[in-house]
Amino acid sequence: MAFALRIWNVGFPNKILFDETYYAKEAWGILHSGYERKWTDGKESNPQIAQGDLSGFLEDPAYVVHPPLGKQLIAVGESMFGMNGFGWRFASVIFGTLLVFFTIRLARRLSRSTLVGAIAGILLTFDGLAFVMSRLALLDIFQATFTVAAVSAIVADRDWFRHKLADHLRKHNLNDLGGSFGPVMLWRPWRILAGLLLGAAVAVKWNSLFVIAVFGLTVVAWDLGARRLAGAGSKSWWSILADGVPAFVQLVVLAVPVYMASWLGWITTSGGYYRDWGQNNPEEPLVRFFGEAWGSLIYYHQKMYGFHTGNQMMVEAEHPYEAHPAGWLFMIRPIGIEAVNDIQPGEEGCDAVGTTCLQVISGLGTPTLWWAAAIAIGAAVVWWLIGRDWRFSVPLLAIASTWIPWFRYADRPLFFFYAIMIIPFSSIILAMALGKILGPADHPKRRKRAMIVGIIIALIIATFAFFYPVYTAETMSRPAWLMRMWLGNLWI
Repeated sequence: MAFALRIWNVGFPNKILFDETYYAKEAWGILHSGYERKWTDGKESNPQIAQGDLSGFLEDPAYVVHPPLGKQLIAVGESMFGMNGFGWRFASVIFGTLLVFFTIRLARRLSRSTLVGAIAGILLTFDGLAFVMSRLALLDIFQATFTVAAVSAIVADRDWFRHKLADHLRKHNLNDLGGSFGPVMLWRPWRILAGLLLGAAVAVKWNSLFVIAVFGLTVVAWDLGARRLAGAGSKSWWSILADGVPAFVQLVVLAVPVYMASWLGWITTSGGYYRDWGQNNPEEPLVRFFGEAWGSLIYYHQKMYGFHTGNQMMVEAEHPYEAHPAGWLFMIRPIGIEAVNDIQPGEEGCDAVGTTCLQVISGLGTPTLWWAAAIAIGAAVVWWLIGRDWRFSVPLLAIASTWIPWFRYADRPLFFFYAIMIIPFSSIILAMALGKILGPADHPKRRKRAMIVGIIIALIIATFAFFYPVYTAETMSRPAWLMRMWLGNLWI
């Protein structure tokens, strides 16, 4: 269902939208040269590209501020279907569908309920922001998918470790560890997979480093708690070293080669931006210590880091759709992706009377989903901290690691579509909250509770259907568009 919704007419509009002007074109350079290349006149070449004219593709390298993996994935679609809307959006459709799949898997593992997992998948399938981001050649959908997959693997490792501890006790006919530390387990396949996936997430966008930091600490706390529960007593504190060091290797060290592998196209060619810096500066310490190629790459990273953290132009810049992260959970200021205004009656399917039509694409989540999820997040904090239900800690920590770091950079333009990293986890929280409303199968009021849950889900799906025209650039009258701008100028 998610795939069918996202792939349908994904090539429309067949023009470069929003930040596709960077990533779709940079992906084309990676496809043909191994690194990003410039286009004539920047955004001015976009109409030519939409018409199939690629003569503006230059040999000069482009300066970029994000790692290559997301653009490499976009390039896969371009290699299959060409430099057109369908081609540069195809990979996003695939990963947007996978995002739903991994969300289902994570919700299922946390709740131990196939129904709750299915509900989480339905919620994310019918979220407007996830839908729109799955149909654009931007980087964030790839980052979100790798992140949710990694968190799912981390939770699978938690189960795996506890099962292995239980197996150890059964094998030795023990009721508990009796104060001993227990077996040291260096081979953690799920955690290794998580490290590789987190490396891929960082290779799309750097802010996934916060996810590594948060869950790196979390897994050590989980291991310590598991050993204490198994009877390790005071020796469980050795877990900080005995389990913590391997966790660092598995989640951090293993992520490094994945990240570096994404730069191989830049490393193994000679035309990338700053690629010749080491050759031109052989006496620099970076070059003398790391060599020409790797020294150049580190220098490039220093420049990229400066752009993200210290560039005064970014601090002083303004954007009509900038959104403070404090308002993201409540969707106070969504992002405008595309707008074609003043379509006259009789043109482009406009059937308006006494007014004009327009075609818009808004990076707007499904309002009923986001607002219900915001309430559920508040309840989840209580269920975790007061109710001691660890399951809610996972999506809450994921939200914290993908949302709170943005507050540090709130003095520069930030945008609501970054919250694509949040909605999979808030969908899981809402699904688990609905599971609590539903209750066990033998509950005397199960039927009534199921009706309440069904109404909430149906309302969310109906809201998505109502907003569908502003997700897909359907021609609509201006009054019909305004009717969907529920928060007035904040959404326009």
